[in-house]
Amino acid sequence: MSRFCILLILVSVIFDSTFSITFYLPVNLRKCLREEIHKDVLVTGEYEVSDQPNAKTNLKITDSSGHTLYSKEDASKGKFAFTTEDYDMFEVCFESKSPLGTGRVPDQLVNLDMKHGVEAKNYEEIAKVEKLKPLEVELRRLEDLSESIVNDFAYMKKREEEMRDTNESTNTRVLYFSIFSMCCLIGLATWQVFYLRRFFKAKKLIE
Repeated sequence: MSRFCILLILVSVIFDSTFSITFYLPVNLRKCLREEIHKDVLVTGEYEVSDQPNAKTNLKITDSSGHTLYSKEDASKGKFAFTTEDYDMFEVCFESKSPLGTGRVPDQLVNLDMKHGVEAKNYEEIAKVEKLKPLEVELRRLEDLSESIVNDFAYMKKREEEMRDTNESTNTRVLYFSIFSMCCLIGLATWQVFYLRRFFKAKKLIE
């Protein structure tokens, strides 16, 4: 059972490390894809845009602060790579431009293949540079994969602690607000009793 659980974790990590999509990009429109990636993670990608004589496609990758990580005008086919500096939401945008206008130029077919973490590393090049044997390369890959899993669990634990702190803070505020509301209601009710009592005495309805 434990081996099966470990296998599921490994498969899920590998699956989440690769992202491949194909879509049609209408002319003079912009389509963006977003993905959250951890800190200090290598991200690589390949893209290919179908050729249209009267259309030009620009590619731009930015983070949530608007910093440009990769930019390519008139992008048709190529590769990109960058390393994340912090845990953030990254946006990959394709924008098609044409002087002919919408409806006169066919949609462009865009293929995007992104990898990050263990899947983004080229272990063949690492083996050549460090002169590693096949078994050593596989061990290096497993080591990186294990480190990735540990980092994922650490991040999940951190998020759980943050959510717990937020819930506790919210519960405390709700409790204080409830006590304050009760005190206000009790004070208002007491004031109404004394006011009505004075009013009835003034009208000589009660002694």
